[in-house]
Amino acid sequence: MTALRLLLPLVLIGLCLWLSDGRDALQRLSDLSPGWALATLALLNAVTLLSALRWRRTAGALGLAMPRGRAVREYYMAQFINQTLPGGVLGDAARAARSRQSGPMSRAAQAVVLERAAGQAGMAVVALSGIGILLAGAGRPAPDSGLSATLWAPGAVLAALLGTLLLLLASRGGRAHGWRAAARTALLGQWPAQVVLSLAIAVLTVAAFVTAARASGSLLPAGKAALVVPLILTAMLLPASVAGWGWREGAAAALFPLAGLSAEAGLAASIAYGLISLLSALPGAFFLRRTPRATPAGATGIASPHD
Repeated sequence: MTALRLLLPLVLIGLCLWLSDGRDALQRLSDLSPGWALATLALLNAVTLLSALRWRRTAGALGLAMPRGRAVREYYMAQFINQTLPGGVLGDAARAARSRQSGPMSRAAQAVVLERAAGQAGMAVVALSGIGILLAGAGRPAPDSGLSATLWAPGAVLAALLGTLLLLLASRGGRAHGWRAAARTALLGQWPAQVVLSLAIAVLTVAAFVTAARASGSLLPAGKAALVVPLILTAMLLPASVAGWGWREGAAAALFPLAGLSAEAGLAASIAYGLISLLSALPGAFFLRRTPRATPAGATGIASPHD
């Protein structure tokens, strides 16, 4: 399975290059703009810092307090592990294990899962906003039934997911330390901060993909980016890959024509985004080397904070 997960992204990217104009995509990458690439790097690091703050608030609401500096270090380490190892969740699993503070593992796992769920909800809201903008634009001068049908399908799925999440949060009952109670405490209990952070992170992530596309020579309109970028990034959640490589490129090549751009432009933008994402996670490698190992007796795997 590990070999498959390492090989599959290469096969998928090679297939995308073969089915599209691979020379054009590679030429776009060779002419990558350093300025726009640096802007993408800055945006992705801002996403990591805000995500660490969201995780810290979520964990704190569940009784797992941690210093801000340690939350940032742990999040960078998790990002680096997710970017370099198959599966895409090993870093989050390690983040949960290291943040339990000798308490119940269930609380640490809830904090990580709910933090990631808040991120997906924020991205879904951005995507629904993009669908609304494009449907309104399609309905003004000349209704485009094909475009409307294309947009309604993902819109219905995203709306259903958000509705299900809201119903689960609003429902009562369940164990005091169960997932439903944890979601109400960590998400609904501090909803203003969760909403602001999740929407800010989602917008910055979309902006990072837009600047990566700009670095590769493509201008992605804001309204259309709000729709296609969340769908492209959602493809990274598919298993059997490393950091979503391959799936993301295929989704970008398929969805960029919705924004009036070529499949080659989407492929180049996605590869540029993936490379810069890996670069933005490199501080995690530094923190991994500096993190002391746990002692054999009573070890919890938690680095001693000096914040």
